Amino acid sequence: MSSTSPASATALPMDVPGIDLRNLFWVALAFFVLVAAIAADDRWVLNFLHVMCGVMWTGIDLFMGFVIGPIMRRLPPEARRAMILRLMPKTLFLLPTLAILTGTAGWFHARQLGFLALPWPQYGWVLAALVIVAVLTVQGLGVLLPTNLLVYWEMRRPAPDLARIGRLMRRYVYAVALQGLLQVAIIVVMAKFVTGL
Repeated sequence: MSSTSPASATALPMDVPGIDLRNLFWVALAFFVLVAAIAADDRWVLNFLHVMCGVMWTGIDLFMGFVIGPIMRRLPPEARRAMILRLMPKTLFLLPTLAILTGTAGWFHARQLGFLALPWPQYGWVLAALVIVAVLTVQGLGVLLPTNLLVYWEMRRPAPDLARIGRLMRRYVYAVALQGLLQVAIIVVMAKFVTGL
């Protein structure tokens, strides 16, 4: 039996957007730019893509984890529902795209700069960056994205199963906390790259 409250068993407001698949156009465009930059083997363009996508990805992750997350936990259930239903379609395409672009552009840029052939212990910093970005990306695509979708679909139901949402969100909170720690760790590693290995 699902656990619902009378307040949650209401129709969705008319202005709640669905998932707009037209956003796949922007995702495809971003990947086209990445492929063009890799094919051109241009250091400045790859560096720009890596840094800009990384700054946006890290900034959004930290903002969501340390600002939006605590605010949402204190919202009443209907306000939280309204926030999730409006926020999720906006981040669904953006965050996975930024994650993939950041790591891919970073890999090719590191290869250009010869970082993949560095001796130990300098290569330890390269390895740290690779492991952190891999964990962030896999966790984002394999845990956070599916959980976001499941919660979003449940919230769109006329009578959401609050117990199921609670179970999903408990796992999600731990994953977001790890994401935040790893985002801070990658900033430390990137600062080391910039100041010299």
